Amino acid sequence: MMHAGDGIAPHAKPLTTPIYETTTFVFDSAAEVEQYQRGKSPKFLYSRYANPTIQAAEQKIAALERGEAALIFGAGMAATATTVMALTKAGDEVVCSAAIYGGTLHLLHDVLERFGVTTRFLSLEEMRHPDRVISNRTRLFWFESPINPTLRCLDIAAVGAACRARGVLSCIDSTFASPINQQPLTLGVDLVMHSATKYLGGHSDITAGTVIGSPALIEKIDGVRRMIGTVLDPYAAYALNRSLKTVHVRVARQNENALAIAQFLADDKRVARVYYPGLPGHPDHAIAKTQMSGFGGMVCIDLGDKYEPAARAFDRFQVIQRAASLGGVESIASLPVLTSQWGYTPDQLMDAGITRGMIRLSVGLEDVKDLIADLDQALG
Repeated sequence: MMHAGDGIAPHAKPLTTPIYETTTFVFDSAAEVEQYQRGKSPKFLYSRYANPTIQAAEQKIAALERGEAALIFGAGMAATATTVMALTKAGDEVVCSAAIYGGTLHLLHDVLERFGVTTRFLSLEEMRHPDRVISNRTRLFWFESPINPTLRCLDIAAVGAACRARGVLSCIDSTFASPINQQPLTLGVDLVMHSATKYLGGHSDITAGTVIGSPALIEKIDGVRRMIGTVLDPYAAYALNRSLKTVHVRVARQNENALAIAQFLADDKRVARVYYPGLPGHPDHAIAKTQMSGFGGMVCIDLGDKYEPAARAFDRFQVIQRAASLGGVESIASLPVLTSQWGYTPDQLMDAGITRGMIRLSVGLEDVKDLIADLDQALG
């Protein structure tokens, strides 16, 4: 009962990558183990280090982002934390946009500063001149584009060029765009991070993160991932593998639906402001057009700075679901002050360009007429 039937099926050639749900792998001899430890064997030792199902997803994501190598993690925040830990040390400085996902802000400000890694949070206008804000202590430049939740955009190529000129590493959180709409490595940044929970997973059923870049940088990050154990479980990696096969068609439909919704809301007098990079009136529309092939499935609306009207509309949704996260096949809505930017001070909200009257929409695959009708009735 301990051994009968276990192991690989040598005559089975699966169409899809199997789930290698095993903690450890078998060797035939001490010599094989030694070869592995010396880096001279393609075999596997332990799933915290590497696993065939996990590697299959990493290869897909690297290809999708036009990168050379990728790693996947147990969450987007695990990817962020592991990357920053691998690339910085006590005394180093991170330059980061003040308009950033709340989890990233709290990690940098509340956690990593306790270990001597300091962060300088900059306004959007300061971030537009990356060559002016990098100091001698700056080791890592971290930013988003499009930014959560305002969908403001930064010139990715300009950031990459400024960082290269000063010998500073650059990393973009490109979750909102997805690799279908934007490939930052081709624009000159060193690393791309995604919360793979979102568009890459796409079905609201796995939590994962990923980082893509050069083999040298990925090897550094992998060393820390092995030590702190932030790797994704093989079963979740299998689900991510499955989802990656449909990401192109999913994102294409989300782009189409989101643009139609943004155009509808832009003409609605009940809405004070609509944030969507695909609208000509968006302040960064020109930048988005140069670096994005599609404008994404995220739309943010501002009902006029006050929380109560936004909460009332939020409570009236019937088709759109009230939930955190984004990028799934279902349309969901969240109030940034209660979710992604929860815990921000009034000054931090102001620096990030966020009001209490904002509703963030993650547009899914439903019939767009149903979604527009739901928004129309919810606005009252």
